Amino acid sequence: MGILKVLQYAHLVDVERFIYASSGCGIYGLDSKMPFEEHDISIKLYTPYQVTKMIGELYTNYFYNLYGLPIVNARFFNSYGPGEVPGKYRNVIPNFFYWSMNGQPLPITGTGEETRDFTYVGDLVNGLVKMVTHEEAVGEAINLGAGREIQIIDLANWINELTGNEAGIAFKERRDWDKKNRLLSCIDKASNILGYTPQTEFREGLEETHRWFVENWENIHASAEF
Repeated sequence: MGILKVLQYAHLVDVERFIYASSGCGIYGLDSKMPFEEHDISIKLYTPYQVTKMIGELYTNYFYNLYGLPIVNARFFNSYGPGEVPGKYRNVIPNFFYWSMNGQPLPITGTGEETRDFTYVGDLVNGLVKMVTHEEAVGEAINLGAGREIQIIDLANWINELTGNEAGIAFKERRDWDKKNRLLSCIDKASNILGYTPQTEFREGLEETHRWFVENWENIHASAEF
């Protein structure tokens, strides 16, 4: 596995800090209670992505416990922001912006009442920097989320409003593998250990993302593949 090779090399060169990009959307299985706390992981997993993230955390913990490698498992929650391009298998926010700016209806798989804990990239960067500078973070798994839920139908409506898209929303059948209606992080541990506090309101982050799409639309439109 790639993560194992990277960990082995990190150990050989004696890195000062190894931060593993884990996933709160992946680590917390069907048994985990909301809001998701770091200790409440579940082995009731339902996608290969979840299994891969879980294995990655197990390997980082192994290298910490055996070799003292200074690792931190950063559990991201639905990151978004300028610079993220749309495309097949990409995330919902860049894809919604792309379709909306093309005058297409935004597809929602489910009822639209499903929620996600969307976290702005600038807040994630701030949290990652703190993981590097705070010794108390070493050996820990820490959620980096916004600590609030956004309904997918609200997301779609706001993006259509920002872009002036009048095509609306197209509801589709829920995907078999998409078994979680809600995602919400508990960020108390990040706050206590890192002093982490998300600074970006969701609508503000959407506006920044929209601005980036407008400024780079020619390249985005030419390169997006679905």
